[in-house]
Amino acid sequence: MSITGLQVILILNKVAEVLEKNKLYLSELDAAIGDGDHGINMNKGFNAVVTKLKYDDGLDIGVILKKTGMALVSNVGGAAGPLYGTAFMKAAAAINGKTDIDVKDYIKILEAALGGVMMRGKAQRGEKTMIDAIAPAIVAMKEAEDAGKKPLEVLKASKDAAMQGVEYTKTIIATKGRASYLGERSIGHQDAGATSSYLILNTVYEEVKNINESKV
Repeated sequence: MSITGLQVILILNKVAEVLEKNKLYLSELDAAIGDGDHGINMNKGFNAVVTKLKYDDGLDIGVILKKTGMALVSNVGGAAGPLYGTAFMKAAAAINGKTDIDVKDYIKILEAALGGVMMRGKAQRGEKTMIDAIAPAIVAMKEAEDAGKKPLEVLKASKDAAMQGVEYTKTIIATKGRASYLGERSIGHQDAGATSSYLILNTVYEEVKNINESKV
């Protein structure tokens, strides 16, 4: 099962819709331990992505992801702009020139994105960031792939693991960003960045599932 460039654009448009629906929720999560603007910023950024991709021909998925990253860097405020922007630009480099992608490519995309986030944010797992959703998602995907699971089952494993990662962020102390100023008081609050990462991974799963079902 593979996804074309035009389908990638449709998925990114759907991500924009999901983030718009969740912008207040994400900002409320962020307000508890951060600046309180994560949802508004992500909404603004992905609206810019939709505009940037409006006339893209879908022939190079690397170009699509690079345009996405550039739009996010230019339009998302706070730490999320450079982090998500770098994630998409590193992902773009990993699959440059490809006209369609499969599950193996998706794992490469997420690995490159994670590497970009860790480099840019100088962070690792267990520090109450978006990494706590993305890293376990990759591990779960690889395990599902190695076990011979079908592509949709591999994608489901990624979003389920990301959700568990979001839950995990409630139990740990924030050591990065503004939330780190709260120290132990950050325990009990879930990280907004991990939550937006989960929403993106879940949207990818749901949309690929819809694409797959429409072929049957």
